[in-house]
Amino acid sequence: EVQLQASGGGLVQAGGSLRLSCAASGFTFDDYSIGWFRQAPGKEREGVSCISGIGDTYYADSVGGRFTMSRDNAKNTAYLQMDSLKPEDTAVYYCAARHYSGPIGDWIFDGMDYWGKGTLVTVSS
Repeated sequence: EVQLQASGGGLVQAGGSLRLSCAASGFTFDDYSIGWFRQAPGKEREGVSCISGIGDTYYADSVGGRFTMSRDNAKNTAYLQMDSLKPEDTAVYYCAARHYSGPIGDWIFDGMDYWGKGTLVTVSS
């Protein structure tokens, strides 16, 4: 059974940091790109960042320079380090997996194969 479990959300003040984790099971982790998405109240879901199996990363313009994604293939876990958080980063964050491990671009957010449940991030002003 495929599982993606996002964790690490919470309440933080603007300018603070959080680290989200995405623990995966049920598939060959190294062969998959892992993406983070978020959905704020009343808004569409958007792709935030992604890391491929070879470690290539892509970030949306809205988070570039503030968010850093990494992965530990030995632990089947991907991470999203979020620094300099802003109130507009408030959203439910989801991780997802796509069967692709090469270089990535913004197209990687389309066609995710597996999705996990979200974790809520709230940034207070």
